[in-house]
Amino acid sequence: MNPTLSERLIHRMKETPPVRFIVISFAIIITLGTLLLWLPVTSRNFAFTHPVDAFFTAASATCVTGLVPFDTWTHWNGFGQVVIILLIQIGGLGVSSITSGFAVLMRKKMGLRELWLASESANGDSLDVRRLLGIILRFTLICEGVGAALLMIRFIPEYGAYGIWISIFTAISGFCNAGFDVFGIKYPGQNMIPYVNDPLVCLTVAALIIVGGIGFVVVNEVYYNQIRPRVLRQSRRRLSLHSMTCITFTGVLLLFGTVVLFCSEYNSTMKDMHFLTRLNASFFQSVSARTAGFASVDIAAEHDFSKIITILLMFIGACPGSTGGGIKVTTFVVLASTTFSVFRGCDGVVFRRHRIHRHIVYRAIAITLAAFALVCVVTGIILTFNEELGGIDALFEAVSAFATVGISAGVTPTLDYVSKVFLGLLMFIGRVGPVSLALAISVHCSGGGARGGDRRGGAVLPEGKLIVG
Repeated sequence: MNPTLSERLIHRMKETPPVRFIVISFAIIITLGTLLLWLPVTSRNFAFTHPVDAFFTAASATCVTGLVPFDTWTHWNGFGQVVIILLIQIGGLGVSSITSGFAVLMRKKMGLRELWLASESANGDSLDVRRLLGIILRFTLICEGVGAALLMIRFIPEYGAYGIWISIFTAISGFCNAGFDVFGIKYPGQNMIPYVNDPLVCLTVAALIIVGGIGFVVVNEVYYNQIRPRVLRQSRRRLSLHSMTCITFTGVLLLFGTVVLFCSEYNSTMKDMHFLTRLNASFFQSVSARTAGFASVDIAAEHDFSKIITILLMFIGACPGSTGGGIKVTTFVVLASTTFSVFRGCDGVVFRRHRIHRHIVYRAIAITLAAFALVCVVTGIILTFNEELGGIDALFEAVSAFATVGISAGVTPTLDYVSKVFLGLLMFIGRVGPVSLALAISVHCSGGGARGGDRRGGAVLPEGKLIVG
């Protein structure tokens, strides 16, 4: 008996590798978002939105980037804003994490495949994935709820009842590191600039960005190894190398960004600010550069040096298993450790007295080189079709897209449609990861046997000698 179409589809889904399934799910969500945002029912003037602009916005929201072709409140009506925030929430947590997480919370049984998918989506590896997914959803709801409540203290008196929606939207956008805003009802196109003097708003959003970008694996470990034992008066356990690395270097990068931006912009974009306001603005921009996309100062007016530092911070990005993008903090640490190990003449890569496995080093190098190549190509495309742009601004836009940051030097609305399409594709690649995308569209090579090694001969050749350096 021939199987039905639905049976064939179900069988095909079961046979799909988890990494490929995740890539496909993001592509489907972006497609559905594009169709909805293209329809007149989502725009404020009830007219069709250009398909490229609809795709760009859907990709930016799903990939939690924050680059926008026009002000969110000015162009999109209430329904359009709801669509955007749903895309942000789904994209921030990951399709598999959301579906599997709700299954956990509702006490539904999960099969081996569902756990595998969830592990891939959350970067959980060998962790207790069911516990991790429960933590992800509970932690997300708590953080977004607390963030929204704090923001309501400021926004309800200023905007009335609409301040509730602004608070919820901003909290979700902040935690998911998206950078979308709906302040356009009063401050169109200015993002967080009007609130640079408000520590409650800036620090609340900054805190949401940090906890959203630290990684759910780290959150899970901190809770079960440190917080929970302290509450129950039990002995605490040490954090893993991964968690300590993420926490330490997140702090280092935030401090570095704050100091450098404070010094470089002291007499520029911050010249009319009070000292504490300057410090607040510098810290907020350092946090935002870690893949959030909010801006409390005019990025277009910054010094080129500040833009270069921001590009560096954007390229590094957040931590693995978080709502943020970039090559990830741990990738940067592995690359730095590899460099120092080579300079010291070590046989292998050692970090904090731990030897780093070579496949991790290879993956870090592959991710960085792929990211660099993609950014260079898209930068070249932007410069080709937008000759009036400077090289730094074009590079800034490309890195912001790949790292799913969303900070812009004010050039996004002026870009041609070709550049927007390539930036949208770059957001997608940056969100799913260049290595994951490559694995999803290729045949996995395990290293030997009939399927591994050199495809021309079907076998791995003896060790080759190359001189580098």
